[in-house]
Amino acid sequence: MPDLKRITDKIRRPLFWKRKPCVEMKEATSQEQSPRPPRKWYTPTLFKAVPVLVIALLLMPKGAQGQFGVDIAAILAGLSKIESLMSSYVAAPLKTINSAQQSIASYEKEVIYPVAAINQAKTSVTQFESQFTQIGSMFRVNVSSATLPQSQSLESLLLSRNAGNVPSVSTQFQNVYGVVMPQNAASPEVRNMTDMTDAQAQDAMKRAIEIDALADAELAQADKMGQQIALAAPGSAPILEAEADVWVVRANAYTQAALAELMRTRGIDIANQSKLAKLGASDNTNNNGLINGSLTHR
Repeated sequence: MPDLKRITDKIRRPLFWKRKPCVEMKEATSQEQSPRPPRKWYTPTLFKAVPVLVIALLLMPKGAQGQFGVDIAAILAGLSKIESLMSSYVAAPLKTINSAQQSIASYEKEVIYPVAAINQAKTSVTQFESQFTQIGSMFRVNVSSATLPQSQSLESLLLSRNAGNVPSVSTQFQNVYGVVMPQNAASPEVRNMTDMTDAQAQDAMKRAIEIDALADAELAQADKMGQQIALAAPGSAPILEAEADVWVVRANAYTQAALAELMRTRGIDIANQSKLAKLGASDNTNNNGLINGSLTHR
């Protein structure tokens, strides 16, 4: 008969709902009864399922509140307050500013820069440009009057309106008006006066050619500006006006240069008249001395 204390496998009684009606148990001490096999550790039992269920409940994620636990109603209330403040202190001033800007834009469009007046001004500029073109053609009218070959050559240079012909004026001038008389042919005073007169005459002729060339350049630039003004936008008008002012200053400088040349020519003319009077007085003095000498010898 085996020793029951040495049996390692304990006999587990089933739970009360799994118990079967009492049956005569066989003799546990029977030699024919075989020992029960050992249970596996992973065999599911109630005592194993309960801790697993508790751990699962503890680890199950729960719903969380955002914004560090602040209630959503408080967030909505704050946003509503911010919206109210922006409507009162931001939207209202912006609306006033927008209304003022619209008023300014309307005033500029209707009073300062009306479209009808701008189109009318462009039409007037186009008409003025056409008239200026007709006036400009008057400067090209041929006014040549010389008939002899040498004088025609000099005249063509003077009316060429080409500054590159300036160096040729002296030669053509001498061909027409001659050179200063020889030393023994006239007194030094007369020769000096003649040389200065010829020099100033040539200077005036050269300056006239240069001024004609400058006038052509100014007219060409004026035509170009007129075309730009006819096609320019109202905002670019101050730029074109500034450029026109620069050309006005240049034109005034050219006019001053021409006036200075006229003053030099007039100064040489007056100096020649004074020199002629001095030569006449000197000749009278010499003649009086000769007459007195001839009367004294008698």
